[in-house]
Formats: sequence, structure tokens, C-alpha cells
Amino acid sequence: MTPYDHTDPVIFPAGAATETSAAEAAQGEWDAVVVGGGMAGSIIAEQLGRAGHRVLILEAGPGKDLDLAEYESYLSRFYGATVKDNQSPYPFNPNARMPRSTDTMPVRPDTPRDDFYLVQEDEYCSDTTFTRVLGGTSMHWEGKALRMLPEDFDLRTKYGQGLNWPLSYDDLEPYYRQAEAELGVSAEVEEQSYLGMHFPEGYVFPMHRMPPSYLDQTVARGVDGMRVSLADDEYTLRVRTFPQARNGVPNPAYDGGKGFVPVGAVSTNQVEEGERCQGNTNCVPICPVQAKYHAGKTLTKALRRGNVKIVTQAVASKVEIDEHDRRVTGITVKNYHSLESNSYETYTVKGTVYILCAHAIENARLMLASDMQRMSRSRLIGCNLMDHAYLLSWGLLPKPAGTMRGTSCTSGITDLRGGRFRGTQAGFGVDIHNDGWGWATGSPYTDLVELVDQRGLHGPELRRTLGNQISRQLLLAFMIDLLPERSNRVTVDERYKDALGNLKPVVSLKIPSYTMRGAAFARKLATEIFERLGAEDRTVYHRDRPSAVEHDGQWYNIVGGNHLAGTHIMGTDPANSVVDHTQHSWDHDNLYLVGPGSLPSIGTSNISLTMAALAIRSAGHIATYLRAAKAPVTVHSS
Repeated sequence: MTPYDHTDPVIFPAGAATETSAAEAAQGEWDAVVVGGGMAGSIIAEQLGRAGHRVLILEAGPGKDLDLAEYESYLSRFYGATVKDNQSPYPFNPNARMPRSTDTMPVRPDTPRDDFYLVQEDEYCSDTTFTRVLGGTSMHWEGKALRMLPEDFDLRTKYGQGLNWPLSYDDLEPYYRQAEAELGVSAEVEEQSYLGMHFPEGYVFPMHRMPPSYLDQTVARGVDGMRVSLADDEYTLRVRTFPQARNGVPNPAYDGGKGFVPVGAVSTNQVEEGERCQGNTNCVPICPVQAKYHAGKTLTKALRRGNVKIVTQAVASKVEIDEHDRRVTGITVKNYHSLESNSYETYTVKGTVYILCAHAIENARLMLASDMQRMSRSRLIGCNLMDHAYLLSWGLLPKPAGTMRGTSCTSGITDLRGGRFRGTQAGFGVDIHNDGWGWATGSPYTDLVELVDQRGLHGPELRRTLGNQISRQLLLAFMIDLLPERSNRVTVDERYKDALGNLKPVVSLKIPSYTMRGAAFARKLATEIFERLGAEDRTVYHRDRPSAVEHDGQWYNIVGGNHLAGTHIMGTDPANSVVDHTQHSWDHDNLYLVGPGSLPSIGTSNISLTMAALAIRSAGHIATYLRAAKAPVTVHSS
């Protein structure tokens, strides 16, 4: 991987120039049409562009996101936002709405239907989100880049739970290495070789691990060597750093001693902005210095090639299908003129092959809105929706431990991600949060309200008390596996439409007992960890919140992880899956569905690295498909 040169990316302009870009998009002869400019779409476009194919990306978000000034406007908006949720850096866009965690509540018949994008009608509602801007959800992801465990790929065979993959860990391992290079992962092989994860001899990650924070070290002193009994097996816990997709110290031993050159900023003429991680704790929702990987870095490489183009403010509204041979004939687009207006023009983009990379919810929504379930042999489009179930536990340490220093999460406990106990309850990883209780309680803002409004503190006493309290906060976030279930799903409903008249996604997601048994054990473990650390347990769960789940007479609040997956799962047969092991649609010869929606399970790792590895793998198969489709037909005379 080499540094970017100083050439500007080719990008269709938005706004006033939309008419010209629309004409070029509609009239162009494209080898591949990619829906979505997020991580999966950018990787696919870059790989196909490198192979010499003409690629068009359709992006629902605005087109200024490749500009440094626009990125800095995101930062300014975030800093000035009263509520700093995942979407707070990004302008409200009525034409490409996205869910906000602050909107979470069941939608009732008397609820104004324009208030929410992600419609949830069940008592339990997830606060999970995804981002519809250029770069997708990679703009606000945390940056952790874990591989899945080998046992995650054959969970049904090994433990009688979930679904098997049509791939193994060994099948995907070479692509994990390519994804780790693309994302610029910082980690140490020795620390990541656990629970069966293995690497080729001599392999090192592109960059050395992020150093554990002082808070990590404080927790490690209490946790390392702790013994846990589960399903008649004993586990020894230790705190490990997480692989991180962010710029750290390059490893000179990478690639046989060639070393690794970190990728700079999203704009090719602003490479100084892609700095080394500075330890800011607001990785979610946006990295101030672009040290964290986001899809714009891959997208810029793709656009530099000249054979990859992008049209923005272009919302894919329908997949056009030939009823006779079931081939995709085009993507109908609604190209809106601005964020301030819902006026738009409609046109159809045509290509040889079509790749939907709009993430798990939007891929399913688009296919269902296009009436593609009717043609599906498995009838599984939108089914098996998954997201990691997060249980938060928080305590107050006896002494200051450096909370609010370092990235959002540098280390955690991963020893209970796998094991025989997964036959009866979900596995989980444990994140140690450097950003205090913010996710759980709204700290530090709620701390300030408590100290000023309730305790009447001010001046030096307020400063001392606030600093002392925040620096002792410890949040443990348990990321719990949630298996695929057909009833957890995305659907569409004619009652719910957005400003452009497109159907909104309707989500039903219930937390199964298997996952809740893991949550109950996690809560017990949190209590034991707090005791070992001498921390005061401040955890409180509320049964009157949309996130409330009852299990064995106890109430828990299960929040979403923004790790949405499973709505067009891959498998071995068109009767049990939507795509094959290459993410090629079983039902439509020239259609690929690429992204986390293809995952048959999510295990206990953040989904992004696996999504990237699968995208790289699929890009090779799509390139092969295109070469065959473009090959001249030889006519043999008799």
C-alpha cells in the first residue's frame, strides 16, 4: 500500500450540477453499478476499478464528504450539538433519512409517522443506528476490527445453535489479511491468538497495537488471572487490547520487512489530516484527525483511477427485474436536488452487473420495495436480522483511573467469546470503555446536572468533585451474540414512506432467551469484577424503557450495537439462503448483495472486518463474472 498522490478525485457534483451528472449516470455504459458508498461499496468499487472495469456508485448522501472543509463542518456540528449521539455530526437530510438513537420508541397508530425513519412497532425497541452519508456507518464506527472465531463458522455443527456458514475460517483467513491491510489494523498476533484464531507463520499486523490505557491497566490488575466456571469448564480471564482500524505505529516487519505506510485523510490533497491516533475519546461519532479508518479512504483510491465514478444525492428506489429471465435490468434512482427540497428527478441506471452495498437494513428495504421477495425461492429477504445485544454495567472505582483518556475502547476481556457453554447460552466479549458512563447515563452532562442542581456545588469545589468523579468511572459493555431467527426481520409497509415517497424500513427485533442467558451471566460477572476492583456498582436498569427485557424475573436494558446483519444470509442452497458463498444472488444471475446482510451469524466480533474481508473476496468473483460477460462470443461454423 502506498501513500496517496496529490490528484483530486473524480466526483460528479451535486446540487446545481445534478442534471449533468444524472445524464452521464443514466446514459453511461457501466460494467458494474454499486449501490452505496460505504465500506463494502467502496471496497468493491476500488477492486473492480483496479481490474479495469467501469464502475458507477450510487450514493444517497450529499457529495461534499470527500472535501476536508465538509469533514471539518461535521466536527463543528458535533462539538456544538446538545445531544451528541451517533448522527450528531451530520446534517438532517429528509431525503435520505437515517435512524437516531434518540428517536427510539414504539410507533403506534397515533404516532406522527414522519417522526421516525426506522419504524418499530414492538414493545422492545432497539436504539441501533446506521448512517446514510458518503462513507456510510464507517463514519461513526468505533474502529474495533476483530476477526470472527473459527467456531463461529460452524456453530450449528459444533454446538447445535444458529446456522453454519458456507465458508470456514481458513477460507476467509487470506481475505482477513487483505482487509487488515486496507483498514490499517493495529494489533499484535501474539495477543490475538486465542480460542482457535490462527495466522500464517511470520504474519504481523500492519501496525503495532494501540497501547492499553491507564484505565485498562487498572482493570487488568484486578481481572488478570480471574477464574470463571461456565458449563463445567474453567476459563482464565485477562485483559487484551483490541485490534483497531486506526493509525498507530507502523510495524517495520509487515509484508516481509517492507513495512506499512498508513493512509492519510479522505482527500488526496489533504494527507496531513490522516494523522496518528491522538487518543480522543469521541471516536464515536467522528474522529477529529481522521486517524480512524473510514470508507472515504478507500473510495478516494477508487475515484483516482478515472474508471470509477460516483453520483451523489441519488437514492436507489427500485431494482428493475425482467420477469422472464429474472435478470436485473437497471436501478431506478430518485436524484434529489438539495437537502432543503424534496424535488427530484427519476432515471434508471444500467450496467452488466449490479451490486447492492447499502448495508443490512437498506439492502433488504430496497429489495422488498422492489417486490423481490415474490421471486425469492427461500423467501428469506429481510429475515434473520441480527445485531449485538449490549448489556451495560457501570461502577465507580475507589481511585482516579484516567477515565476520558485514550480512544473510546482500547482493551477488553475476550476469553468468553467461545466455548462449550455456547450450546446453552450466548458468548460475549467485554469492552472496557475509556469514555466513562456516557453511553449508559449521559455522563459527563448528567454528572454536572447532579452536582450543580441537586448538590448545589460551584466554583473550585465543583471542579474538583466533577474531575474526581468522572476520572473514576468504569463502564463495562458486554457485547452478546444474537443468533439468526426468521421472525427478527425487516419489512416494508405502505403506511410508512419518506419524503421522496420511498418505503421506510419496518423492523421487528426480539431478544431470545439464548441471548438473555448470556446477559444474565454477564451481569453476574460484572458484579464480581467490580468487587475485585473495589468499585461501587452504580448499575440501574429501568423496566419502563423501550430497551427493557425481562428474563427469569429480572429486568435488563439491552441496547443496540449498530452491528446490523443477516437480512440476506449466505448459504449452500437457494432454499435456505438468499446468496451463495460469493454473495451472488441465487435468484438473479447478475445481482450481488454485498455487506453484513450476508452474514449467517455475527458471533462476538464487530462485523466490519468480516464485512470487508467478504467484500474483497466477492470482488474477485464479480471481476471473473464480468470478464466472462464481456468475452466475445465465438461462433463455430458447421
